Amino acid sequence: MLTGKCALVTGSTSGIGLAMAKALAGAGADVMLNGFGDKDEIEATRKSLETEFGVTAHYNGADLSKPDQIEAMMKDAAAKFGGGADILINNAGIQYTALIEDFPPEKWDAIIAINLTSAFHTTRFALPNMKKKNWGRIINTASAHGLVASVQKAAYVAAKHGIMGLTKVTALETAESGITANSICPGWVRTELVERQIEAKAKEGGISVEQAATNLVSDKHPSKQFVTPEQIGQTALFLCSDAASQMTGTHMSVDGGWTAQ
Repeated sequence: MLTGKCALVTGSTSGIGLAMAKALAGAGADVMLNGFGDKDEIEATRKSLETEFGVTAHYNGADLSKPDQIEAMMKDAAAKFGGGADILINNAGIQYTALIEDFPPEKWDAIIAINLTSAFHTTRFALPNMKKKNWGRIINTASAHGLVASVQKAAYVAAKHGIMGLTKVTALETAESGITANSICPGWVRTELVERQIEAKAKEGGISVEQAATNLVSDKHPSKQFVTPEQIGQTALFLCSDAASQMTGTHMSVDGGWTAQ
């Protein structure tokens, strides 16, 4: 389905981002990974994508809090892909929780930079190539928190609301160009980011990690089940398909019914 297409997925060395990269590679797209982690493990992941799916896989370790490194990554993608990414998935994200009056300003700045501003920079570099080809897919990982709020997550909620606004503007500006821009809004996915929140709740409540996980997901998801990274990967793949060519400027909630309440 995506043979001949090239995809750049930020925050893709683990979790949701890696699942999306695998889904795209499985459909024939060449991919560029981005994110932090153990160098040997990242290299093993890169090689496994090539071996399993018969595609070309690259890696760029740009720190997405730094605009100059984002620019260098986009130029690297352009060089390796022979023009630039056909598919851009802005997935990188970090989290920090505290009441507003206790929220460290440097944590606010870091979350806004990585969760929101980086997507602006990658998008502005990706669009010219997409417009030349009259085809492109921009997918932004938002969150249920792009639609609703929770306490102690001021920066994260602000960033996720912001990225949904950026998605809509991108969609309107590219509506006649063969490019689509959409957001995916996952609920609780048991990634490393969420695992840390579960462990904190377990410690705070003096309960087991599994009981804390059950409490967490049951509080928000009527389904009482976590979303899996693979489900998000398949949602991204759908948004890249011809079936979604007239879906733009919208969001797809994959949240066990959270935002239906």
